[in-house]
Amino acid sequence: MTPLDLAGYLIAALMTAVALWRMPAALWGDEEDKRRRALWGCYAGFAAALWTKTRAVRIALNDSAVTDLAVLIKHYTATIAILAILSYIVAIYGQYPDGGTVPRHVRFARTIQQVAAKASIATLVLLTVLFFTVVDRSVPSDRFVADHAGQWGATLYMSVFYLYLGAASAVCSYQWALATAGAGLRHLRIGLGMMTFAMFIGVGYTVSRTLFLWVSAIDTPSESFALRFDEITEAAQVVLFAFFAVGASIPALSKGRRRAKLWRAQAGLHGLWRELMTAFPEQPFDPPASLARELTRFGTPADLRIDRWAADIADAVEKLRHYVPDTLLPAAKNAASEGSADGSADSEKAGPLTEAYWIKAALTAKNSGTPASTAAAVEAQHATDQDGEVAWLVRVATAYRTVPQDRAAQVLAAALSAAPGPSTATAAPRTASTEETA
Repeated sequence: MTPLDLAGYLIAALMTAVALWRMPAALWGDEEDKRRRALWGCYAGFAAALWTKTRAVRIALNDSAVTDLAVLIKHYTATIAILAILSYIVAIYGQYPDGGTVPRHVRFARTIQQVAAKASIATLVLLTVLFFTVVDRSVPSDRFVADHAGQWGATLYMSVFYLYLGAASAVCSYQWALATAGAGLRHLRIGLGMMTFAMFIGVGYTVSRTLFLWVSAIDTPSESFALRFDEITEAAQVVLFAFFAVGASIPALSKGRRRAKLWRAQAGLHGLWRELMTAFPEQPFDPPASLARELTRFGTPADLRIDRWAADIADAVEKLRHYVPDTLLPAAKNAASEGSADGSADSEKAGPLTEAYWIKAALTAKNSGTPASTAAAVEAQHATDQDGEVAWLVRVATAYRTVPQDRAAQVLAAALSAAPGPSTATAAPRTASTEETA
């Protein structure tokens, strides 16, 4: 097996892996999301085409009852993939209001997609007719272009396919170059830039192969030169698909990192949220469950679930203010200033640890049957956005796990002993700090 054959297997496996990875979102995603389906159709079509180019598959198909069948299947699947990618380009521009101004490049993409839909059918029909009539298939080929160099039938057949492929590659490179220049996010620029580069390679691939075939029809090249040219252009196509697969996956990987970040936030908040929701069972939409169950509630997006948990925790803390005196806040600060639960001082943890002491001591008071009274004072925190609040709550929940129950009871006892009487103080509603999400 040559290095080029090995690279063919690897790139086919890569494209298949990407197609399988994106398949659930394409098949079971929002009915309105045409982009995922179009992009997945492109992945699946090119994956099938690439497998027909691998050595074992192409030899088996070419030696079958239909000579050179691998070539025809490859061009069928690639044509469908090209149509899918042109549909993807149109879908990413979204919808424009009726009667509104549509940018020129969007109108151009829509026109090309409409033409491509009709051209793809014509291309498939013409390829089929030419394949079974003018292409010399008397002997099975291994490298179709090299083996048929100088033959007019094969030159005409491949020119039809390369015209369709080259035009689509040129349109994609133009549209994605525009999108790259206008992309605001770094990962999106990188992904689109890689896809644009892949399509530039595609244009060069089709132009060079078309010229080679027509020049060969006039002046037949040597067998070694034809094979060498075929190997070089095939290697370029391997690079093309590598850049395309990776570039198209980068934005999705960014979303995956965001999803993983939300799952980590859920894992961090779950213990605190569950204890508070157990104390106030009427608060949550659904009864609190185990962490594994909560992480697998796919009916609700993770970001929405995190927002609900943050609101649940804030509301529960607001309710706990009615079960403790004003003196609990300074008592919690004193406990936090003495260090963490293991006795090591850490000023950076003082704020979250103070909050953790306050919540655990307040829960102790509530669970022990203390009657509700006026709201006690709490220290105001200020968040600029929801991410800041979630980040703060994650730090509080982390500190909360380090606070022993008996220590929280001691803090509550110290606050009660220092209280002159029933608490009458009020404070501004609690929000979170501006800490960035860890």
